[in-house]
Amino acid sequence: MAIYKKPNSNIWTGRSSDHQLYLYEKVDCSTSVKTSVPAIALLGYSCGAGVQRNHGRIGTQAGPDTIKTCIGKMPNHLHPKMQFLDFGTIECNDSDMEAAQNMLSQKTTQLLGRNAFPILLGGGHDIAYGHYNGIRNHIGNDKTIGIINFDAHFDLRPNENGNNSGTPFFQIAQDCMANNRAFNYLCLGIRKDANDRISFKTANDLGVEFMEHDVFKVLYLENVLKTIDRFISDVDYIYTSIDLDGFSSAYAPGVSSPSPMGYSPDIVLESLKTIINSKKLISIDVAEMNPTYDIDNQTAKLAASLVHFVMHRIE
Repeated sequence: MAIYKKPNSNIWTGRSSDHQLYLYEKVDCSTSVKTSVPAIALLGYSCGAGVQRNHGRIGTQAGPDTIKTCIGKMPNHLHPKMQFLDFGTIECNDSDMEAAQNMLSQKTTQLLGRNAFPILLGGGHDIAYGHYNGIRNHIGNDKTIGIINFDAHFDLRPNENGNNSGTPFFQIAQDCMANNRAFNYLCLGIRKDANDRISFKTANDLGVEFMEHDVFKVLYLENVLKTIDRFISDVDYIYTSIDLDGFSSAYAPGVSSPSPMGYSPDIVLESLKTIINSKKLISIDVAEMNPTYDIDNQTAKLAASLVHFVMHRIE
């Protein structure tokens, strides 16, 4: 069972001003999208069932509201005519992850149909399957979607024993195969200490493009951006997913699967510039926020800063 919960205006607090200097003063919790003007819409995915099924650390269901709280306290540099919406949260009950994914897909399609740019907040990385399907339902079957995933893991685990936070891109690949569509997937930040041999074989069999974390660095920025540019040029739309556990635990301790060996924020920000500048980015999500294990809201603030960056670049 899944429940759609309307925005909680009580989480939007911060320093007061008379000029909407902060995002909590700008946010609209009415969920009413004016299609005549541009809009950015936050949609939460409060689901920890996929992580639990994947034997990860429990707590990601509290991620969306924690990120929203941090976003609200940040400065507002949006154009006055830009709508900024909290579109509520999909809540997963009775561990029914599939129902939550289906509802997430419907809400994503709804937002895109209203000319809003969706920013989805998780929740486990199973957010990706519902998110992708929402995009696909909006654009139809004739257009191509390229997935760029910032992650330590491929999340291509086979799902013969059920779906979880480690299977979403395998599920997408299977759907693409069943519908005779190309599976366009670029994964940035892959680590050999986070993926077994079968995962690498699956990635190679599916034609996945990836960069390992030892070359996904600002030191190799030119090559990173060339790889991203080439990937983008072959598709009509880009769906981007940011798994917070891809970052080093020095930046993101509050995740389901932390590691000190992850990448740093600077290379992700530089990559996002290229993705956004392509004008093909249709939607984005941030996954695996786990407040239970966060330290001084460090991971939540990282997630909020990433969202803040994207919001002010896509105008």
